[in-house]
Amino acid sequence: MSQKILVPIDGSDFSLRALNHAMELAKAMDAEILLLNVQYNYNTLNINRFISKEQVRRYQQENAKEVIDDALKITENQDVTVHTKIRIGSPDYEIAKEAKESNVYSIVMGSRGLGALKSKILGSVSFNVLHVASCPVTLVK
Repeated sequence: MSQKILVPIDGSDFSLRALNHAMELAKAMDAEILLLNVQYNYNTLNINRFISKEQVRRYQQENAKEVIDDALKITENQDVTVHTKIRIGSPDYEIAKEAKESNVYSIVMGSRGLGALKSKILGSVSFNVLHVASCPVTLVK
């Protein structure tokens, strides 16, 4: 069984750069890529007062498909097996959970390079994943 590299993608330039880096690693290791897009859970009482759960689900699926389709363009003709997955929830938690459940070799993800103060106040997905993941994490600028 081939090793897997988890690449969380959100459509940002950082995540696409991370995917390019992961593709090079995958080729060198003869590994597979698992593209993961995490959509926030918008099914809250306040939102569902105005928008149906079905509309929220459709919105999440459309957003995820757009992000994944853009990322898949990078993987075309690269001779690397690529799988895709969508999860709903908090990105940092879902990324770490997927890494553990899929028993991935490593996570390669983009870093937004937040300043020290902003990072302490807001936190960041990459910072949180780096600290809770059960496998090696590579951050790509």
